[in-house]
Amino acid sequence: MFSVAKDKGVYVKMKTSMIERFGLESIPQDKKTTSWKEYFIIQLAFSVNSGNFLVPALAVVQGGLPFYAAFLSTVLGAFLAFFCVSMLSLPGSRYGLPAQYVLRSVLGKKLSMRVASPVRTLTSLYWFSVQTIGGTLVVTSMIKKLTGAPIPFIPVALGLALLMTALALVGFEAVKRATKWFIPILIAGQFILLALFLTGDQGGTVHQGSFSTGAFFFYGSLAFVQYISGVSAASDMTRYSVSPRQGFWGVLGGNMTGFMMTALLGGICASLYGGLNPFVTAGELTSSVLLLSIITISALVSMISINLSNAYTGGYSLLNALPHLSRIQSALLFSIAGIILSLFPQLVYGAEGFISLLGMLVVPLSAIIVSDFLLLRKGRLHERDLAALAAGTTGTNKTAIYVMVAGIVLYALLPDFLSPGFLSFLCTGALYFFANRLQKEKASITHQAG
Repeated sequence: MFSVAKDKGVYVKMKTSMIERFGLESIPQDKKTTSWKEYFIIQLAFSVNSGNFLVPALAVVQGGLPFYAAFLSTVLGAFLAFFCVSMLSLPGSRYGLPAQYVLRSVLGKKLSMRVASPVRTLTSLYWFSVQTIGGTLVVTSMIKKLTGAPIPFIPVALGLALLMTALALVGFEAVKRATKWFIPILIAGQFILLALFLTGDQGGTVHQGSFSTGAFFFYGSLAFVQYISGVSAASDMTRYSVSPRQGFWGVLGGNMTGFMMTALLGGICASLYGGLNPFVTAGELTSSVLLLSIITISALVSMISINLSNAYTGGYSLLNALPHLSRIQSALLFSIAGIILSLFPQLVYGAEGFISLLGMLVVPLSAIIVSDFLLLRKGRLHERDLAALAAGTTGTNKTAIYVMVAGIVLYALLPDFLSPGFLSFLCTGALYFFANRLQKEKASITHQAG
């Protein structure tokens, strides 16, 4: 089987193999066999992870919200983000193209390749390393509690990183199969956590909380900002969807169900025990070898699941930035970097300041992507957009560059209590929309005058 990559002279010979070889080219129609149920399972597995516990738990512990308010606030914020993410998955299911490649038609080729893709790659690389390190620490601490024998960090981290990068290297089918295997373990783990929280000794640390409109909005906006960056990678997964509708509802349903599960557990854990990580808190509530083993395995599986997403989409982002590579080469390069970083916790945690600077780029970029695709293009790419992608003539979107700079400045100037991420997203998106409308009106007037 042969397929031509529509990226300026890049030709990829496709052949039947266990390893996914599709790069920036469109997925053939006969390969689009993934149903909404399968996407639901994939996204559910991605969503049940330790990182998703944090904002709902912080809404209780630091925000002072009661459990119900923390849950509702973060679920509403997450829903707005996941709706946008699901809408941006449509180019993948409609045209079979990866996300960062599609963004060339939105941001322009230069901004997509030189800014958006490197930022997405570095962000995915950072979170891959953080999740691997965090998962390794949980596993080693649980094993020590179970056996009394300490085990070294590096062999465990290396083994986990190799496993996850190998699955991501194989490609979408490996991700799909792995998440199906993981779901029973993840769900069993969540039920055990819930049972332990509701029956355990609370030790007088119950957080009653009181409703505050400001805190409700603030933590809802934090949840929104945490997930809105997914718009720049959503199409990577849905390229194999049976139809746009099935891809959309599978992604939205899986993300929301998974987040609601983690928000429920994170909020209850924080309300009853003041903990921020339910896996850690639950491990302190039982001495049962069986329960501790299931909790450990569940924590491990949740970390592997989300890192499959980080490694898979990170590889495609790198491929868009370096299109002379093949998908396998870009995935290998990402994997090597991820494995190396996962072995040096001090290097990863020392980069938090750098990653926060990347966040200042991610939010305005996400706002421009959402504003352009949903508001200006009405959720569709036109034939001229696809033709420009194929010819490599998407050019430079100067408006996007100017608006992105304005969004970064606004993000930097806004104080923390105003939720700079959310407000800068709204303002950047609105500015981009009206700037484009104004340009069209001027062009129309000039055309009529001529």
